[in-house]
Amino acid sequence: MEKVTKILVHLSKNNVAPQCARFAQSITGHFTETLDDEVEVKCSLENNRFTLCECEKGRGIPLKRATFCPFKYLSVAEAAAIPLDVQSRGVDVGVAILLQSANQKVLLTRRAPSLRIFPNVWVPPGGHVELDERLLDAGLRELREETGLKLDPGDVSAQLLGLWESVFPPMLSRGMPQRHHVVTYMLLNTSLTHQQLQASLRPEPAEVSGCLWVDASLVKAIVSAVDGEEGSVTPLEGLAPTISVSEVSPEGVLSESVLPLSVLCNRAPNSGEDVERVSTGTKYALVLWLKKLEGQGTRC
Repeated sequence: MEKVTKILVHLSKNNVAPQCARFAQSITGHFTETLDDEVEVKCSLENNRFTLCECEKGRGIPLKRATFCPFKYLSVAEAAAIPLDVQSRGVDVGVAILLQSANQKVLLTRRAPSLRIFPNVWVPPGGHVELDERLLDAGLRELREETGLKLDPGDVSAQLLGLWESVFPPMLSRGMPQRHHVVTYMLLNTSLTHQQLQASLRPEPAEVSGCLWVDASLVKAIVSAVDGEEGSVTPLEGLAPTISVSEVSPEGVLSESVLPLSVLCNRAPNSGEDVERVSTGTKYALVLWLKKLEGQGTRC
């Protein structure tokens, strides 16, 4: 038996035994059989395999890709031209934590400018799932490593919100795919307010350059800027033009600053250098979070 060196996505359909997903394979497209960008699946992490399988509608977890996902449009010839060392990577598994405070704010972090993948982009804390980890354990570890927040499984209530097919670069117009992940977005509810959590923040400057707590009203403005659509974004009424953020110095020291709201409403550019923005997958997760709040009857 081949030795497992990392957690990879495996796919099962029509009751066929799970097979390791190919790097250039559209994970969402494997289940939709159409050009649809969202489908429900069942997922499990067992024996260091993250397996996705088909399920009846209403009985699974949502899996989504961007409308401009490269693997939706990649031709056979283009897929074959991807370097073998990239193709051999398979489809990795990541976990991202939507940490919800007792006063219903969610923590976002800005990825450090030195990172090769999605630098200067706002995302929830998260990263790769390591061998022999559960999703929750991986999420709590990444939360601790990136932000310094140390939470035990018993300190939170956890729920899987949805799955996102993430590709870098995010569209073919910006280059051929180099990374391919399925990101699991987990919602963690804590009994601590965001002020209490903020006091314990100790971000790792090699990974995080800023921290921000967002509430439902701010999230609605962020998700109104739909990536892949054209036209200007009109900020929602009642929101200030700037928001408070915590900047992280190279030494890891936090300092209060402000950021134009328009930055968080930037869309993913079709070409050229990326811009500071909230990632497309994060917007998807935040939409799921808003639906969760509304389902609980929370005013937002």
